[in-house]
Amino acid sequence: MANVYNIAVVPGDGTGPEVIAEGIKALNAAAAKAGFKLKYTRYNVGGDQYLATGEVLPDSVVEGLKKADSIYLGAIGHPDVKPGILEKGILLNLRFTLDQYINLRPVKLYENVETPLKDKGPAEIDFVVVRENTEGLYAGAGGTLKKGTPDEVAIQESINTRKGVERCVRYAFEYCRKRNKRKKLTLCGKTNVLTFAFDLWERTFNEVAKDYPDIETDYAHVDAICMWMVKNPEWFDVIVTDNMFGDIITDLGAMIQGGMGIAAGGNINPEGVSMFEPIGGSAPKYTGMGVINPVAAISSAQLMLETLGEDKAAAMIEAAVIKVLREDLEDLGAGKMGYSTSEVGDLIVNHINENN
Repeated sequence: MANVYNIAVVPGDGTGPEVIAEGIKALNAAAAKAGFKLKYTRYNVGGDQYLATGEVLPDSVVEGLKKADSIYLGAIGHPDVKPGILEKGILLNLRFTLDQYINLRPVKLYENVETPLKDKGPAEIDFVVVRENTEGLYAGAGGTLKKGTPDEVAIQESINTRKGVERCVRYAFEYCRKRNKRKKLTLCGKTNVLTFAFDLWERTFNEVAKDYPDIETDYAHVDAICMWMVKNPEWFDVIVTDNMFGDIITDLGAMIQGGMGIAAGGNINPEGVSMFEPIGGSAPKYTGMGVINPVAAISSAQLMLETLGEDKAAAMIEAAVIKVLREDLEDLGAGKMGYSTSEVGDLIVNHINENN
């Protein structure tokens, strides 16, 4: 009997629903070819819902998401909602509530996609960042004193636990082994300044490394990582780092792989419910125009299938994306693709149907 996966769909704000619709088309095509089924449940949370009801993330929605096999998210962000309300109330809330302690960000340049790096191509830009996703500065520890006065004090604390660090590091070693490319894991930190937090990270990294003698390891400060990502991205295979540094270097990674229209990501709980999303924002000014590149959303669907263990279907989606990028799309900017959002989705679906 075919597997049936329950997918919670959160289309979100702005152009989120448009790109998610194309991802679902690709998911359905790959699932049909690979012989499993997908059942979708839609949850309308985001800016419009918040403005209409005053609720950011209702408890009933959280309970529904907990029962899903995976979550497929469009984008969160509304021009009429103060920044931070939706991001903290939905995105960070779900990461913490569902214990999605890994943020997985592939940085892979495909053929015929332009990178701003001179003389670099797909052979040089192909690595993955494993970012700790529930601790660090984003845990929300801290506060203010004498706010609004000349004597105001603001404190934001980075929380790093042995458990949180070790499970992230161990996931990165396992992922590096499964990826089976250069089999090299790099710890990104700042041991010369952040001596308490990254002493814990470095000690844990070195201790866990003893269990993985087949994996080469090294260390680099975050500023050096940024420099080498630009100059020699081919040095990297898998990078593991904390929440803040991971947030920063993965956006740099998105730019060198061709922009936010390509970048896909996953918020992963290996023992629970994971959530997958394109990295680009909701792009509200383009809503309804059909000009947003859906490749990042479709690649996020591919990442979701990989995490569910449906590697064959995931490979179908990636092969179709590669073919469309190589043969059909010349410019990936909004409104410059030569195809509408839905037409790009159709091209990818056609390749899935015809070539697998």
